[in-house]
Amino acid sequence: MTDRIEWTRHTDGVVELQLARADKMNALDPAMFDALIASGEQLRDDRAVRAVVIAGRGKAFCAGLDMASFQRMEQGAASELLGEAAGGADLVARTHGLANAAQQVSMVWREVPVPVIAAVHGVAFGGGLQVALGADIRIVAPDTKLSVMEIKWGLVPDMGGMVLMRELVRADLVRELTYSGRIVEAEEAVRIGLATRISQDPLQEALALAADIAGKSPDAVRAGKRLLNASASLDAAELLLRESVGQKAIIGSPNQVEAVQANLHKRAPVFR
Repeated sequence: MTDRIEWTRHTDGVVELQLARADKMNALDPAMFDALIASGEQLRDDRAVRAVVIAGRGKAFCAGLDMASFQRMEQGAASELLGEAAGGADLVARTHGLANAAQQVSMVWREVPVPVIAAVHGVAFGGGLQVALGADIRIVAPDTKLSVMEIKWGLVPDMGGMVLMRELVRADLVRELTYSGRIVEAEEAVRIGLATRISQDPLQEALALAADIAGKSPDAVRAGKRLLNASASLDAAELLLRESVGQKAIIGSPNQVEAVQANLHKRAPVFR
């Protein structure tokens, strides 16, 4: 993974991932697809991780699908190319639970059981935007440009974008962005829900937020993410029951007791 994604493990349980293909604006090629999935799946199973930050080296977060891929489409190799992106399988085949490999590049961040924060600068176009949408939170630089750009290439968003956008952006705006592919500036992105907030230094703000989250009870943080992930697909009765089940499992646990004691005695908590 080191030629596509650089890992930094901070001492507080924060893992920083940097897309490391700066000369190509971190565009998605088969190696980047593989590295993103492998990174997410490794973090999914890592109990030591408290929060994750994803960012991009160079001038951009991610410019979308590699230009060489579109050149291959021009030459009539579209089916082979998309098969590569989907792990060599038919796009319709579900190779990663509910998803194919191309979709797993974005959806895997919802499977990571701790908060994932995307620090976005430059551009997040097409597949790059969908990777950012897979994160729990998106902090963007003031001059960031975002686009559901697939229509430019005669395609539809197919890396989880339809699932991810529907919980963030009003339905008619999702349709407009999908049909037009127009570029959205940072302020509008925050206003309509594509981004969480603007920062002059999104990476440092993302790392600071991740460190703050890492200082909270990991049991409660993970339980909160499980509930939030389930909230889109469950009705009120089911979600209320899951709230109760999750809370019952946490109350009285060592980390919950530690949170109470630390607050009462005005000291920093020490969680397991």
